[in-house]
Amino acid sequence: METQDVNNRIVILDRDGVINQDSTQYIKHPDEWRPLPGSLEAIALLHQNGYRIYIATNQAGIARGELTESKLKAIHEKMLAQVEQAGGKLSGIHFCPHHPNDNCKCRKPAPGMLHKIAEEAGIDIAEAPYVGDSLKDIRAAEAAGCKPVLVLTGNGLETSKLRPNLEHIFENLLAFAKDEISL
Repeated sequence: METQDVNNRIVILDRDGVINQDSTQYIKHPDEWRPLPGSLEAIALLHQNGYRIYIATNQAGIARGELTESKLKAIHEKMLAQVEQAGGKLSGIHFCPHHPNDNCKCRKPAPGMLHKIAEEAGIDIAEAPYVGDSLKDIRAAEAAGCKPVLVLTGNGLETSKLRPNLEHIFENLLAFAKDEISL
């Protein structure tokens, strides 16, 4: 694997609660997918500054029968279109369709999706930022050797109470993106 350089930077994002509004009832239809303020701008900013952006998202709604893979694909097509319209680009979307009790290797907090992204991207993801809003996201980042980044959108405020000493906490994805590109 290559080492990261200026042309090989990646950011990995959780989806629900980071890019779009979350729902305890799952996002089941493209009409329910609504970007959080500034999230599309953040992805565009990262993309325009040479970052490849990947998504790693748990989608247990599939295993629970609340969501079909074809609906998930339609939701992601809507997201991709809006990201592109804002001037951004996603390099890949990875999701875990399994139930939390399935003990799979891809469902966060397991690092499987993050390892798959590293393999797909052809780089070492050590210290690559993984931006999430839940404790599962933080634990997956730590297990994969990524830099855990918490945003206070979605479940982030509650998560920050569980991990108050986390080094990288931002108000939202746009605040993270502006800080990341200034490094």
